[in-house]
Amino acid sequence: MNGEHNGNNYHNDPDTSRPSALYKPTKPRPHTLSVAIPISIIHNSKRKLELRTALASTIARALSVFSVDEIVLFDDGDCEPSNNTPSSQRYPGPESTKLTAFTHPGHFLAMILSYLETPPFMRGRLFPMHENLAKAGIMASLDLPSHLRATEWCEYREGISVRTAREGTYVDCGLVSQRLVRGVEIPTGTRVTLRLDDQNGGEAEAVGPMVPREEGGYYWGYTVREAASLSAVFTECVWEGGYDLSVGTSERGEEVGRVVEGILGDEERREWKHLVLVFGGVKGLEEAARNDEELVRMGIGKGNVRELFDYWVNLLPGQGSRTIRTEEALWMGLMATRRLVDER
Repeated sequence: MNGEHNGNNYHNDPDTSRPSALYKPTKPRPHTLSVAIPISIIHNSKRKLELRTALASTIARALSVFSVDEIVLFDDGDCEPSNNTPSSQRYPGPESTKLTAFTHPGHFLAMILSYLETPPFMRGRLFPMHENLAKAGIMASLDLPSHLRATEWCEYREGISVRTAREGTYVDCGLVSQRLVRGVEIPTGTRVTLRLDDQNGGEAEAVGPMVPREEGGYYWGYTVREAASLSAVFTECVWEGGYDLSVGTSERGEEVGRVVEGILGDEERREWKHLVLVFGGVKGLEEAARNDEELVRMGIGKGNVRELFDYWVNLLPGQGSRTIRTEEALWMGLMATRRLVDER
């Protein structure tokens, strides 16, 4: 060890006692990154609530680390409930507090992902007691830019409306005092995105949930959308004009590195507005296409599902294991295509 380095310069070493990678936006961001995964990812995991909760938490961590704006959970037809289970017991409805981890995996996964994306101080009011959240204590924190501490300043904050008055609506946004949204009546218990002028002021402006990203450039968490089929990932897209760049993943696809280089070398393609990465389940996207009645009517099936996408990529040619699990492919795919986002 160099003696000079080991001398009086120790006080210049970085403080590693707490996280320091705070999100610092550089410019407004109109473009979005979406991910679509099959709900069979939960159905095909071991039938233990702890393990399914941990799996959902791992997915949420991947979405957060790579700043994914939208997660689409599509039914790939590989997790039908048992025929011996009455339909009334398969999905108890949105008002029920019954466990759905083993009967309706899409609902379970959507709830866990939504719960984790919500700022911690709001969860108790937005998510009443539910059996799906029985193992919430084992889930990893996402620590998103929108999950601000009371002592941290940001011009945007998430809040929940707590009461209305003659002058407007009071919103709890995790600060010492509530903020007044003047002249606007917001139903109590509604999640609200606020724009603040200063940390100590008493008023705030309610803005759309996409404003922190579109105007401030912040990564502000992800939205969760459920789709009844693979085709619905595209036909029910919430973005105007749909996804203008779509990438499907398969071990039968082209090596992802070459695809990324090709996109970056195309001036028109590299300026995409809405990118979606689509992952298959155990049986691949081919099986999801085979089980999709709309795609079958269009003549798209197991043999030509790649026609549904702009690009069809193999995330790891020459993989050592016979299979790559969807949750593993998710991390790999987001890392492999990261340059498409960074160099946008």
